[in-house]
Amino acid sequence: MFNEGKFWERVQSGELDAVILRDRIAPPTAGQLPGSHSQSVSYRDEDGNEVARVHQYLKPDKTIGATGRPDPKRLLVDGILYRLVKSA
Repeated sequence: MFNEGKFWERVQSGELDAVILRDRIAPPTAGQLPGSHSQSVSYRDEDGNEVARVHQYLKPDKTIGATGRPDPKRLLVDGILYRLVKSA
């Protein structure tokens, strides 16, 4: 759904805004380059409504770590909120 909806591409084109909700140094256990950041990012439409929320590792060179793409956690598609539920 995230890829099909082109959420990340829409952020890159400026159609959606990316608002950083949380930003901290990635823990060593994340396996990222030293100095990488763990970020929670909200993607918002022109009215400021959240349409997606992602997690990403931002490397020191400002590229996305791990898979090279943000990891979606919430999506709003056709008025339905889909979200990843953590297991206990």
